[in-house]
Amino acid sequence: MFNLPIGVDINNLIDDLRIFSWEAEEILTYYSNKLKDTNVKKDLVSIKDNNEPVTLADIEVNDLIIKRIKEKYEDVNWQLLSEENGIIRLNKSVMNSDWLWVLDPLDGTKDFIQGTNNYALHLALNYKNKPYLGIVLIPDKEELWISYSENVWCENKDGLRKEIKFANKRKIEEMILVTSKNHNNQSLQNIIKILGFKESIIMGSIGCKIASILRGESDIY
Repeated sequence: MFNLPIGVDINNLIDDLRIFSWEAEEILTYYSNKLKDTNVKKDLVSIKDNNEPVTLADIEVNDLIIKRIKEKYEDVNWQLLSEENGIIRLNKSVMNSDWLWVLDPLDGTKDFIQGTNNYALHLALNYKNKPYLGIVLIPDKEELWISYSENVWCENKDGLRKEIKFANKRKIEEMILVTSKNHNNQSLQNIIKILGFKESIIMGSIGCKIASILRGESDIY
């Protein structure tokens, strides 16, 4: 395992990410409830240059996470890559860094807008393009998934851990497949039919899909 930048302790860092994540959860939950009112939806959603939707929740969570990392670790030698902003240099004196945060403030924006609750916050810290630390926040489940080293665990808002339960099925005909709602096509449906899974579940965010496997609710993505 690599050493973190000077001045950063892994336990303190994870504690900070917990705080940042649950702050973000409040923003996401607030806008999720606001979007249920069709009269205000048009004021909360816009379209990016790539024709993908973006909401005020995307932007506010993005700004929150970046601000918190900057405030807490202003002298640390790392950068941040955000879906909403591109590369952000957290330390202006550093031109290049082996350490890179990767942020998707709201994965599953379409599901978020549609009110399915299959959306999540994704944040990862990479060292030389390899994962070091990752979190997935799923507001609808009140779940914060944390991955560090070889350990993966899930916490609720009170810090209580939830058990990981892999289904451990061995035959495809016994397995439940989880697949994308907004990236579906006939070719995928043909493959699913040929392979003969027991069941196929359609879901939004990748984080939600992986969490469903870790809970034992599905087997493969």
